[in-house]
Amino acid sequence: MKVYKHLNEFQKSNNAVATIGTFDGVHIGHRKIISRLVEDARNMKGESVILTFFPHPRMILHPEDESLKLITTIQEKTELIESLGVDHLIITPFTRDFSNLSPESYIEHILIERIGIRKIIIGYDHRFGKDRAGNFALLQHYSSVYNYEIEKIAEQDIHDVAVSSTKVREALLHGDVKTAADFLGYPFHLTGKVIKGDQIGRKIGYPTANLLVEEAYKLIPADGIYAATIEVAQFGTTGNEWKGMAYIGNRPTINGMLRNIEVNIFDFDEEIYGKTLRLHFHHFVRGDMKFNGLDELQAQISRDKKSVMDYFE
Repeated sequence: MKVYKHLNEFQKSNNAVATIGTFDGVHIGHRKIISRLVEDARNMKGESVILTFFPHPRMILHPEDESLKLITTIQEKTELIESLGVDHLIITPFTRDFSNLSPESYIEHILIERIGIRKIIIGYDHRFGKDRAGNFALLQHYSSVYNYEIEKIAEQDIHDVAVSSTKVREALLHGDVKTAADFLGYPFHLTGKVIKGDQIGRKIGYPTANLLVEEAYKLIPADGIYAATIEVAQFGTTGNEWKGMAYIGNRPTINGMLRNIEVNIFDFDEEIYGKTLRLHFHHFVRGDMKFNGLDELQAQISRDKKSVMDYFE
């Protein structure tokens, strides 16, 4: 897959099958669109093209609102899209000028002149252009003017709940990583660099790797203990995954002030300071708790480890 950091880097195609969106999380609703995109491009002997944006439009249009956290970083999103067989990914900067493009200019100058669409595939709720005024009906209207095909993917439900990035975020913020995985089609993950901690875990027999997630916009699940699998450095390779238990919280037992992300990796004793880990969250064990000293904490962690090991059996 070829990746472009700006729309201007992409050389217009004569046979592009395209779709557009933020695709945060690349959840199963997104995957249905992307699967159709790749299949249609292959059948039409064309090229599959995804146009996405960074920063997320809400970050630019509502900079005062810092509540938005994203399911995937731009790197994670790129990897997920690449795994689905897409030919071209255009990550264009979202700016206020871009947001002020009229829907008609969006179609003419971006879809036709810059990308060269032969077909466009969109989700049932896709909106574009200034004030999000562009929609399927407008694209359909201009399809005869510019000679392209258009296809709308219908709303997809899981357990009678519409799949959306918002619902994935809500599940994660409640620690419901099972529902999030059902919506995403894969276990939620986060990526971070191993940094030096105060080694409290080592003192009580459960050494942990402390993770620094550098992207401030990355969503972190609810505080608590999780069953996790862990990859080190080279993501997606076979034989490079360990089981473990992840902790998110401010360590109230030792009166911690900062929110930490730590992971105890089972049967693992390599030196990994400075390396990058990816945690995949499979199961929520319990919420964060304050204990009366390290002995109580150690006893509970022992029970947590058994719960995690039982989950993986």
